[in-house]
Amino acid sequence: MLTYYGYGKCSTCRKAQKALAAAGVASEDHDITIDPPPRWLLERALASGYTISELFNKSGVQYRELNMKDKVKALPESALLDLLAGNGRLIKRPIVTDGERVTIGYREEIFEETWG
Repeated sequence: MLTYYGYGKCSTCRKAQKALAAAGVASEDHDITIDPPPRWLLERALASGYTISELFNKSGVQYRELNMKDKVKALPESALLDLLAGNGRLIKRPIVTDGERVTIGYREEIFEETWG
């Protein structure tokens, strides 16, 4: 079973959930704004090839309000991971994992390759 971190009002998250359902893949769903992914999962995303910048929801209100564009450039990675693990509204969504593999955001071809 997959673990899914998303936000119900997010159209991208709804597309991702539909893709998982169409593939017959079950998931344990978490509201990323209330229950953000743990730091170890964000570290796993980095280890699998994502950059720290790619983990941020750059179109989000919190990203702009907290002036994260400058902070991402200035703060050490460990501090940025702490920010992300503590505030799900800063994280690009959805995040899907099986404990080993992880995807950030929704791109149909990557979802089909990884979870389909």
